Amino acid sequence: MNGFDILLGVIAVGLSGVAMWPTVRKNLWWNATVTPLASIIGSGFLVIAPLLANVAGAYAVLAMLVIVVLAYIVGQAIRYNIHYSEPLETAHTGPKGLSAIARASSASLSVAYVISVAFYIRLLASFALSMTPFNAGIYEDLLATAILLTIALIGWFRGLRGLELVETIAVSIKLSIIVALLIALFWHNFGTGIWRADLVAADADIWTRLRKLGGMLLVVQGFETSRYLGATYPGEMRRKTMWWAQISSGLIYLAFVALIVPTLVYLPGGRPDETAIIGLSAHVSVVLPYLLIVAALMSQLSAGIADTVGAGGLVVEESGGRIIERHAYPALIAFSIMLIWLFDIFEVISIASRTFAFYYMTQAMIALLVARKNAHWARMTGFGILAVLLAMIVIFALPAE
Repeated sequence: MNGFDILLGVIAVGLSGVAMWPTVRKNLWWNATVTPLASIIGSGFLVIAPLLANVAGAYAVLAMLVIVVLAYIVGQAIRYNIHYSEPLETAHTGPKGLSAIARASSASLSVAYVISVAFYIRLLASFALSMTPFNAGIYEDLLATAILLTIALIGWFRGLRGLELVETIAVSIKLSIIVALLIALFWHNFGTGIWRADLVAADADIWTRLRKLGGMLLVVQGFETSRYLGATYPGEMRRKTMWWAQISSGLIYLAFVALIVPTLVYLPGGRPDETAIIGLSAHVSVVLPYLLIVAALMSQLSAGIADTVGAGGLVVEESGGRIIERHAYPALIAFSIMLIWLFDIFEVISIASRTFAFYYMTQAMIALLVARKNAHWARMTGFGILAVLLAMIVIFALPAE
């Protein structure tokens, strides 16, 4: 370990400390940003570069840009719905068909959230035990169950604020390590003078590649959680903090993919996973693999809590406020625990990927109906095109995770 490795560790620890400083941690705008940000930069962050290298080869950065832009456009539709559709849905004064589509949208998202929470936490348990003698399935299921029960108890006794506190700590650690990773990659590329690589994509036709890219939209999923924090944060704040979460995460994804490209030539064959990037990081710095292990654990934890928070807000909204958030969390966690013990969660996650895509499609349809009612003709056309594109993703996309 040299001075540069020590510097990276100091940067990661220092930034974590700043992010967890009470003034920052208790800032209302930061709290409203944490949930969508935690979910967007979730389990897919460390695996996105190997996936793109496999699908797009030398055009990995361009492919990442397309995914980020598409996600941003979907976010625009949801932000439009927060501003215009939420009041209509609450007052039941929306255009014909709005209520039916909204119910279908909420139903699909609730299914996706329950599955994704189980997946994130089960993956966390698997990763945490991978280097121990207890890496058998039963022990991983038990650890995942214990973590989920802890989340349920925090949600029950401390409510949204309690979950946000844990989420903020996890996100702060994760983002600090990501900043250290980006600095390390930049310095490594600067030192070698190599900023690009002629990556060779897997042999596949263009249609298969597009289907896989469509599935990767779900890697940057999570911004929609802002839509269901209405019991705590006003609409304007949710719209703006969702925008900030998407912009900042989009820049992080693009910078990461662009900077990691030169090291992807060392990528081993087979199915890409988080451990691939952790192994590759050893070519850059001795300390990075250890930092990335912590980042991977924090990614699963923060993403799982973020989707739990989103699901709780969804229950509150659908029940018309009759069910409060802290009562919803244990029930939702119970379903996630059932999934872990009854099914192979790594196979069931493909259902969640498709239901997330279906949810985005229905949100575009809702925006289309409301834009028509408001005579926003340009937006109506855009939302219509977006709905068709998302419908194609629902039908044809191949899950990326």
